Amino acid sequence: MPNDPSLASLDQFLARYLHLAEALHAQANCARWGLLQADFAQWLRRSAEKRFSGVPAAPDAVEDYLRSLQLEDLALACACSQGIEAAWEFFIENFRTDMRRAAGAILRGSGRADDARAEELADSLYAELYGVRSDADGRRKSLFEYFHGRSKLSTWLRAILAQRQVDWIRADSKNVSLPDETGGDARRAPAVRAEAEPADPHRDHYIERVDRALFSALSNLAPRERLIVAAYYVDQLTLAEIGKFVHEHESTVSRQLERIRRALREGVTEELLREIPSFDGQPAEPGLDRAQLEVAFQYALEDWPFDLSRALSARSPAKEPPKQ
Repeated sequence: MPNDPSLASLDQFLARYLHLAEALHAQANCARWGLLQADFAQWLRRSAEKRFSGVPAAPDAVEDYLRSLQLEDLALACACSQGIEAAWEFFIENFRTDMRRAAGAILRGSGRADDARAEELADSLYAELYGVRSDADGRRKSLFEYFHGRSKLSTWLRAILAQRQVDWIRADSKNVSLPDETGGDARRAPAVRAEAEPADPHRDHYIERVDRALFSALSNLAPRERLIVAAYYVDQLTLAEIGKFVHEHESTVSRQLERIRRALREGVTEELLREIPSFDGQPAEPGLDRAQLEVAFQYALEDWPFDLSRALSARSPAKEPPKQ
C-alpha cells in the first residue's frame, strides 16, 4: 500500500495533483490520441503508486518522479490499451521493425538466431498488447497496462521480448519431442503466458543478482569516483557544484561521470554473465544469458530498493585511477 493516501484513488490523486496532471497531460501530447485527462491521470497515479509502494511518498518526491517519466511513451501506451485506432496504427508503424530487430538480437544472444523465429517472437506480443482477453469485469486487458513510463517504451518492449524468450527456453526444456508421421520431430508451439503479466518466480533472484553485482562494482570504485557518484546521485548536486568541490570544470566532471557510468554498466554486465562458484555449502549458480540479462535489468529499473549510500560506503581499492 502507498504511504501517501493521495495515491490510493484517482479522486484523491487529483485532489492533490490536479494542476500537475493537467500540465503533464499537455506535455505528453495526449490530445494527439484524444486521451481524456482523467484517463491519463489514472496512469500517472498507478505509476506513482507502483514506485512508492511501501516507502514514504512526500508530495515533492511524487512530483519529481512524475515529471521524470517518459510521458509521450506513457500516453501512447495508454491510448493503445484503450484500443484507440490511431495510436495502435502509430505503434505498429513505428515499433514493429524495431521489435523484430530486438527479437533477432535476443535470439542471437541465446544461440537461437533465426529470422522466422525472431518474427514469431516479436509478433507473439501483439494480441496481449492489444488486449484480446478480458478481466473478471469483462474489460479488455492490455499488456500495456504494465508499462509505467519509468523507461522508454522501446526498452520495456525489449525486456518483455527477452522474458518471452526465457519462457520459450524453459518450455522447450520441459517438453519431449514426439515423432510425427514422417519420422521427424513434431514442431512444438512456443509457450505463451496465460496471463498478461504473471509473477515471475525468478524475479527476486534476478534483482538480487543485479544488486550484488552493482554493489561489488561500486565498492571497487576509487574514492574520487565514489565521491562524484555520491555527490551527483545521493546529494543531487549539479555538475557545476561538484566541479567547484573537486576543483574541476563541470565539463570534466561530466566526462568523468559518464566514464564511471559506462564502467559500472560493463562491470555489472560481466558479473551477471559470469558463473558464481559454489561457496560455503551453496551450489554454483550459472551466469545469466543475454535474454535473462535484459529481464534482470528491466526488473531493476521497475522496482529496486537499492541502497546506494551503503554501497558507496564500502571499502575502496588501494590504487587511485588517473583523472580524466
